[in-house]
Amino acid sequence: MKIKAVLNRDGGTFKTTDMQVYCASATEAFAKQGHELECAIVAGDEIVEALQKAVETAGVDAVVAGGGDGTISAAAGIAWKAGLPLGVIPAGTMNLFSRSLKLPLDIWKVLDVLAAGEVASVDIATANGRPFVHQFSAGLHARMVRMRNQMNFASRIGKIRASTSAAFGVMLDPPRFEVIFDIDGDGRSDERPVSAISVSNNPLGNNSLFFADRVDTGQLGVYLADPLEPTGVGKLAFDILRGRFKENEAVTASTARTVHLHFPRHRKGAACVLDGELLRMPADVELKIHPGELKVLAPPPQPAA
Repeated sequence: MKIKAVLNRDGGTFKTTDMQVYCASATEAFAKQGHELECAIVAGDEIVEALQKAVETAGVDAVVAGGGDGTISAAAGIAWKAGLPLGVIPAGTMNLFSRSLKLPLDIWKVLDVLAAGEVASVDIATANGRPFVHQFSAGLHARMVRMRNQMNFASRIGKIRASTSAAFGVMLDPPRFEVIFDIDGDGRSDERPVSAISVSNNPLGNNSLFFADRVDTGQLGVYLADPLEPTGVGKLAFDILRGRFKENEAVTASTARTVHLHFPRHRKGAACVLDGELLRMPADVELKIHPGELKVLAPPPQPAA
């Protein structure tokens, strides 16, 4: 295959990596498997343009993206629309989609796995038409991201510290808002007050990082948390850390193929988070799963024991 690799030099691990050496290693790893790889190193604010240019290049059979969750989310949307397979190099803090794909989290080891990988079909989701591979969220998570973004951090450790500080801030003042939701267009709308909403690309696994164990079930994971007091937020945080948030008494979990959310008391400054990016939240959000429509470079199947 002819492959274009686009690497975000401002993304996490890449900030402290000799990118020229890394590109040479990537080119060699793919050449050993009979592929031709061309590598582009770009700044974070150039990543979308570079990815779009890569998928539009004549003769390209696949694209590889390297960076954090934001970079990978953008790459997945672009690859999906172009109908090209996507290879993922996990250079960020959480690397959630890479975990779901069961890829090595080491940026050097993953090269051989991707080069020898096979094209697999996985799911991708959309929120009002915008693609995402991890989750849409509103409430607790959005407030935490907003608070974290107001802090200064320049490293992975700094980001984790800022996230922890923001989490404590949210715990002291948890949000409460109304939502009307309709699952799978059955015409039965329910209204309830909540402190948090999360809709994920495939149901979340029993882990503390909120990532899906599989991305090929053809289902969204839908999670609502009842209005919480500070002690309730603390208990939910504890359950999240031990990978048992679905068992929390305030959480309602379900699955769906489509979810419509309406916020009857929508405020102009309300925010939501889509794959880690803080966005202005519309009064209505339509979430859909697109089963098997995203092609990825995945590890070869393991032989049965």
